[in-house]
Amino acid sequence: MACLTVALALVGCSGPAPVSAPPAPAAPRPGASSAPPSSLGVAPAPALRSQQALERYAAQRLAEQNADRVYLGKPPDILLAVPVLRVDLHADGTVRRITVLREPRQAKDTVQLAIAAVHRGAPYGDLSRMPEPRMFVETFLFDEARRFKPRGLQ
Repeated sequence: MACLTVALALVGCSGPAPVSAPPAPAAPRPGASSAPPSSLGVAPAPALRSQQALERYAAQRLAEQNADRVYLGKPPDILLAVPVLRVDLHADGTVRRITVLREPRQAKDTVQLAIAAVHRGAPYGDLSRMPEPRMFVETFLFDEARRFKPRGLQ
């Protein structure tokens, strides 16, 4: 019985490394796989309990997971587009449905850019302790370079 427990523990420790890393960089990963998740840059998803906490975390998550597509300074005086999305979530923080609440008149492609950014940002934490509906509304402030700022960060 003890051998089975040890074998399962070893399988559990080595299982995520091949899934999270492509075959080429597998050589440096074995040393890193024994490190705690925080040192690998992967923080555990928080258990969110309020709508305000969800909205704040979602905006931060959008900015972190889309760092090359986001600007964090003051928005320009004239924005390219301002799509608004309602994002419904499952209890585990994955995206259930996205509804476009406001579509810009020009630069309509920014709606798809915003939707893709929401998917890249998922999961949005442990929402199992939040009441239904588990959702947030985010306004995307796009500049001329088609980079956005989540309004929730202001």
